[in-house]
Amino acid sequence: MRKVEHIGIAVKNLEASISLFEKLLDTACYKIEKVESEKVTTGFFQKGETKIELLESSDKEGVIAKYIDKRGEGIHHIAFAVDDIESEMKRLKAAGFVLLNEKPTPGADNKLVCFLHPKNTNGVLIELCMEKS
Repeated sequence: MRKVEHIGIAVKNLEASISLFEKLLDTACYKIEKVESEKVTTGFFQKGETKIELLESSDKEGVIAKYIDKRGEGIHHIAFAVDDIESEMKRLKAAGFVLLNEKPTPGADNKLVCFLHPKNTNGVLIELCMEKS
């Protein structure tokens, strides 16, 4: 893993949250993107080396909607940038981590992604991200 790629924050209302984070970070949201496979709409911010991803569920049965119903709005995951996602997935699986998907899937912001089950990571949902070629 090279670095923290972004921190994902679950929000109920993306439009209101974008306004809030634009004021907080004193920078504009640089991308809004729907990820149909995950049933989310995302908004991205970058401040220096730090990226924040806001996630709003586009479906009341989506994973983000269920997360907010159970835990409320807040930090949903931490994403780490990797150079070779498939190698990193194999390494982590061999080390005993539970992968939530067996193959990398398309994610937001031009990434291939894989999530690790939080039961193996002290309750933190971890996302691996690799820039698509």
